[in-house]
Amino acid sequence: MTVPAESPDAPPEPAVPLASARGRWILLATALGSTMALLDSTVVNVALPRIGEDLGADLAALQWTVNAYLLTLAGLILVGGALGDRFGRRRIFVLGTAWFAVGSLLCGLAPNAAVLVAARALQGIGGALLTPGSLALIQGSIRAGDRGRAVGLWSGLGGVGAAVGPFLGGWLVDGPGWRWVFLLNVPVAALCVPVALRHVPESRDPLAHGRFDAAGALLGAGSLGLVTYALIEASSGTAPVIAAAVGGVLLGVAFVWVERHRADPMVPPQMFASRQFTAVNLVTLCVYAAFSGFFFLVVLQLQVVAGYSALGAGAALLPTTLLMLLLSARSGEIGERIGPRLPLTVGPVLCAAGTLLTLRVGPGASYVADVLPAMVVMGLGMVALVAPLTATVLSSVDPGRAGLASGINNAAARAAGLIAVAALPLLAGMGPESYLSAAQFDAAFGRAMPWCAGALVAGAAVAWATVRSPAPARCHPQCHTHCALSSPPLEPRERGGPTTPG
Repeated sequence: MTVPAESPDAPPEPAVPLASARGRWILLATALGSTMALLDSTVVNVALPRIGEDLGADLAALQWTVNAYLLTLAGLILVGGALGDRFGRRRIFVLGTAWFAVGSLLCGLAPNAAVLVAARALQGIGGALLTPGSLALIQGSIRAGDRGRAVGLWSGLGGVGAAVGPFLGGWLVDGPGWRWVFLLNVPVAALCVPVALRHVPESRDPLAHGRFDAAGALLGAGSLGLVTYALIEASSGTAPVIAAAVGGVLLGVAFVWVERHRADPMVPPQMFASRQFTAVNLVTLCVYAAFSGFFFLVVLQLQVVAGYSALGAGAALLPTTLLMLLLSARSGEIGERIGPRLPLTVGPVLCAAGTLLTLRVGPGASYVADVLPAMVVMGLGMVALVAPLTATVLSSVDPGRAGLASGINNAAARAAGLIAVAALPLLAGMGPESYLSAAQFDAAFGRAMPWCAGALVAGAAVAWATVRSPAPARCHPQCHTHCALSSPPLEPRERGGPTTPG
């Protein structure tokens, strides 16, 4: 399929109102793409016990089934954002959606664990191309006064996709089989691509230039890969594991050095001249590490220990879905009005409380008394947190850098999840066969949830200490009506950072 090219000298299209037909199509296309990628981050978790049984995989293989996807996604998502900014966000979004569909097809046909892990890595490349473009297309296409609500709806739909994943995965695992967890992405991509080509306007960063930072991409991905391998295999304590840990740290140091000294770095240090951008990414690291660890383990706890079917375990998480669906758009609007500091503090605290409530889930647990309260509290925390966090990331940088900002924030979230899924079983003392024993897994789960809660509380503390709400917008003294497109004063460019609201 050929994506129509646009002249670089063509004037930009006018901003699209969200309430218009085209605005709704833009939201649909971007939400379909991002939801497909987010869905695969969670839908696979509920299928892990059946995958392990069918393919004869141990806990390390199940960790790699999750982490192969997160590794390529986190390692290349910045490249995806840069490609979109330079060559067209819609073009790269469509390419990534098609790539993701091919990777999903290969996952569904995988004959063994090794092929499945390799196909999951291919899926992650597609996700790295489509995910940053999804949000950047909203920022570059939707009218400024509607962006807060659009981001809220986008976050809500994406959150619903992530939350409904376990339920959908459970239904598929108990029905046609776990392979359909992956094959379902193919028709979704077949709907998303033509909608994007027909209705989504192309946008790019007019300031993007220079060569790609291939060295930065390789060093970043290599560092994450080696550290992940070392964490997953740490219990063996062999020389290759130690070498991987040391190599991962050294590559991480080299990545930072390259980015600070390269003319066109993948992660420009100037982006972090914005205190708000830096603060929100620190919060992202904390909360998404906790989310990834929580959702990786809780569906296993429900099946292995509480005796739920795959469908029952997925259905148990539905309250978070309903709360995200009903309240995320409103949360985005409230966050835009009161500022991000309070939502980014209260949200993680509520999530931490929900995490600790799952410690009541054990053998013979009652859904109403033990599972439901935890899911409701977790869902309320996610509602308070997700939309304001996303909106704050974009509002803290120049709109022309939206793709890069989205890529950095997504990379932070996926890298945090990657490390959490690799490290949490190690911290909780889970052995290779722990998920096959209810007693062993229950004990390890009890040790793991406080780690997740601690990460969430740390995120709340960082938000309260470092995130600041921007001053209210002020119109020109001669303007006697509120200007929907007005924004807080801009930071001076002389600081060397991006032009940043607030």
